[in-house]
Amino acid sequence: MVSIGAKKNRYDAVVFDLLTALLDSWTHWNRIAGSDEAGLRWRMEYLTLTYEAGAYRPYEAIICEAGDRAGIPARCVDALQASWSELKLWPEADAVLDELARRVPLGVATNSSERLARIGVMAAGGRFAAVATAESAGFYKPRPEPYRQVLEKMGVSPGRVLFVAGSAADVPGASGVGMPVYWHNRRGLSAVGNIAQLYTEHSLEPLLDLV
Repeated sequence: MVSIGAKKNRYDAVVFDLLTALLDSWTHWNRIAGSDEAGLRWRMEYLTLTYEAGAYRPYEAIICEAGDRAGIPARCVDALQASWSELKLWPEADAVLDELARRVPLGVATNSSERLARIGVMAAGGRFAAVATAESAGFYKPRPEPYRQVLEKMGVSPGRVLFVAGSAADVPGASGVGMPVYWHNRRGLSAVGNIAQLYTEHSLEPLLDLV
């Protein structure tokens, strides 16, 4: 881990993963699934399917397939999608986003479908200059296409953009296209792949010392 206190960097933009870095989708999935254990089982199947998918196939179908693999009742799968607008920001995220948006443009790169991404972005306050989805990019993260698409939309160089990861696979994914990565590892997940220029924190608040 890089010590934030040791070095402060100035970036031209900040790009976020949506469903884990900004929104507490873990708690929401667990509630819909009926328990933390069932929610985690469902979420892990969902992550595996998106990471393995590569080229885009319908995101909502992946949620359903993951639920089936995890033994989640179909009514819960339907309820998750119907309640997408109920996703909540992490407690400190609103204030952090407000302050960051005064300093630099903000973007999102998400594995959501276009439809669910629009809902999730509004749940996050809609402060974003650009949004790239797996559907619009044609591929799921950690493939490079969604990261590159948001960079192109924002007209910024990857080396000058801080990517805020939530899921472990976003770290090598964003690093692979040249973005320095801040891993908001709220859940204490294990790292995967090769990691470059990484800040690891359990909160979003230290971003204000970096940007």
